[in-house]
Amino acid sequence: MTDLDQPSIHEIDTSKPHPARMYDFYLQGKDYYEVDKEAAAKVESVFPTAKTCARANRLFMHRATRWLAAEAGVRQFLDIGTGIPTRPNLHQVAQEAAPESHVVYVDNDPIVLRHAEALMRSSPEGRTAYIQADVREPKTIIASEQLHQTIDLTRPVALSLNALLHFVPDEFRPYETVQYLLDALPSGSYLVLSHCTQDFAPEMWEGVIDVYHRGGIPAQVRSRDDVLRFFDGLEFVDPGLAVPHRWRPDGEPLDGVTDAAVSIYAGVARKP
Repeated sequence: MTDLDQPSIHEIDTSKPHPARMYDFYLQGKDYYEVDKEAAAKVESVFPTAKTCARANRLFMHRATRWLAAEAGVRQFLDIGTGIPTRPNLHQVAQEAAPESHVVYVDNDPIVLRHAEALMRSSPEGRTAYIQADVREPKTIIASEQLHQTIDLTRPVALSLNALLHFVPDEFRPYETVQYLLDALPSGSYLVLSHCTQDFAPEMWEGVIDVYHRGGIPAQVRSRDDVLRFFDGLEFVDPGLAVPHRWRPDGEPLDGVTDAAVSIYAGVARKP
């Protein structure tokens, strides 16, 4: 199968929830199934601000991408754990600031592949590509022909890992995975990362994680110190690791936002 072939409905497992489709539900999209809606409703029963959390994370991605393209001069983006396209997508934000930007998207859910055409609508000056791959197998991402056709790994790249690594428990070696990906990128590259945390409401997050586990979804939230480890050896961009609505806010309206309501840490850091 090529990256742009359309998967059949039988390749999409609708018997159990999927985190990308649940996230689409939180963002009030339309590309989820009843099983995803039911699981998301169970999450909301213990985490009533789940939609606020998803929205705050999405707005952080917009601001971080815009800053990287407009202020830091980055023209290449590698977005792993892309999720179902929700406008504006990362390439639209980057190419609005710098039309010549190149973006590679990576995800392992067939439903994202089905919508890959939306991710491929680049500006005339820029370029986008889509790779179906799993972050737990980073060597397949870095070795991908589509990656090398789209991104020059001798020039700075922004590696985007937004709301992804809490679905990669320690048994899958997430720290080694992030380090492998960063090692493939040159000096001047950036890591953009957001990650759910139990720090603000530990009992609530026990309930959230239980819902995901009951749905067959591996999940592990991490403390501030644990999230900081992903940035070892990098230089934080101000304000460092922060709850996303506090990372360079630019006035987007987001009602009911408290640190506990969002329960995410987010940051951008440069590879020296």
